[in-house]
Amino acid sequence: MTPLEGKNVVLGVTGGIAAYKACELVSRLRKAGAQVYVIMTQHACQFVAPLTFETLSNHPAVTDTFARPETWEVEHIALAKRADVFVVAPATANILAKMAHGIADDMLSTTVLATKAPVLVAPAMNTGMWENAATRENVKLLRQRGIRFIGPEGGFLACGDTGAGRMSEPKDIFAEITNILHPRLDMEGLRVLVTAGPTQERIDPVRYISNRSSGKMGYAIAEAAAKRGARVTLVTGPVSLSVPEGVEAVKILSTQDLYDAMTARCPDTDIVIQAAAPADFAPATVAEQKIKKQGDGDLVLTLRQNPDVAAQVGRLKRPGQVLVGFAAETNDVLKNAAAKLQKKNLDMIVANDVTAPGAGFDVDTNIVTFVTQEKQETLPCLPKTQVAEELLDRAMMIFQKQKR
Repeated sequence: MTPLEGKNVVLGVTGGIAAYKACELVSRLRKAGAQVYVIMTQHACQFVAPLTFETLSNHPAVTDTFARPETWEVEHIALAKRADVFVVAPATANILAKMAHGIADDMLSTTVLATKAPVLVAPAMNTGMWENAATRENVKLLRQRGIRFIGPEGGFLACGDTGAGRMSEPKDIFAEITNILHPRLDMEGLRVLVTAGPTQERIDPVRYISNRSSGKMGYAIAEAAAKRGARVTLVTGPVSLSVPEGVEAVKILSTQDLYDAMTARCPDTDIVIQAAAPADFAPATVAEQKIKKQGDGDLVLTLRQNPDVAAQVGRLKRPGQVLVGFAAETNDVLKNAAAKLQKKNLDMIVANDVTAPGAGFDVDTNIVTFVTQEKQETLPCLPKTQVAEELLDRAMMIFQKQKR
């Protein structure tokens, strides 16, 4: 029996050049035994003919809300109920906006609004459109409602720009669909401790020292681990992200807070993944009142060194435990990462150049190199959600190896 035998996939195709990739996705789904029902927007029909999807899926491609159906069903309701999973690939900025705000003005937007099936979207658009504040807010809203995202990836786009906005490859979308219908629970029963976000080191009651970490990488890891069955604790600095479903959150502010939280919890954990960006230094003294300007003179702060959280976690490491760290660097990335791997007693370190386009702080993609004692492996620019899965795959390989 093939993995998707008997499953119904409703695929929405919108008007973007990536629509041609949806043809391969339909083919993969059919070969895996799924029944595929394609809904096309009018703009999508300008890129790929409906006959192509009809031939690949062996079902009529629906393009018109008011077309007379072959059977006496309200078609958008029938498709919405039939779906075991609803996929929109490619998903343009337009359809994301409609989904976020409940607009139902064509067959696709109407059907996706009516479905109760899990919904997966694969965005594809120009980098400027993807990074636009309106799109970011729409994506945030959809995520909060449980809509799943895959991509977009970074790279050269059809418009000639380079950046995030390219639709994920059909094989990756297929893998995510399979995971939704047949969840991978390879981490079931494991205790996973993840850190995320920045820390804040107080100067006075209104000011602090911090950094640009958004927490997106750590939150993506925590969410992915929870979906794979792990019992996840997320120690998080101050960020604007929602805690993933099924994840226990421990909120901290300072590096000392992080140190206390980690030293208390890491001994009882199977896998520790330290994606937070704690401050290395803090003000030596904290003013009780807001510091005022003193004429034209400069303010001089004396900084003290914060405790090294990763080093202490490394000292507390027990046999069979897997420790993963991060090295956000601006120069000599792999050299610095390899040194940290040894110094912090890590099993693996995830290195990235935070100055590289598509990597670093407050973006949805990352370019990382996994560094272990045996090898170094660099991934292309990928969404942080996919980086999280790749990281967990490798952490599990190390964990299983240590258990042998």
